[in-house]
Amino acid sequence: MNVSTGRYRIGKSFAFDAAHRLAGLPEGHKCGRLHGHTYTVEIVVTACGVTAPGFVTDFGNLAPVKKYLDEHLDHRSLNDVLPCEPTSENLARFLAEWFVEAVEPTIDGRLEKVRVSETPSSWAEFEVTRP
Repeated sequence: MNVSTGRYRIGKSFAFDAAHRLAGLPEGHKCGRLHGHTYTVEIVVTACGVTAPGFVTDFGNLAPVKKYLDEHLDHRSLNDVLPCEPTSENLARFLAEWFVEAVEPTIDGRLEKVRVSETPSSWAEFEVTRP
């Protein structure tokens, strides 16, 4: 079988540590108290084709993500640095918007989604939709 159409997809994971607290929860909810996580952020980039030597984009081209996380989010209170309530869902969208503006113009491929995990067993995802 010869597959003539399809899509390539790559992903890279990054980790950082930060604290947050969530407002508007019922009294006594543990997430209403300041607490921390080791967050994992997965960036997924897609393309219809590859460039030499056969990459969607070189994984090294995603280094700005690590730099951004280290400089702006790592070992901080996300309540102090994000312009939104610091849920995993909102963090995934925030990072997707940053990536599309700051990184995507410099790479081959386009952002498909950002997945944020607060724990090994839970995650939230923001998928980029394009016209």
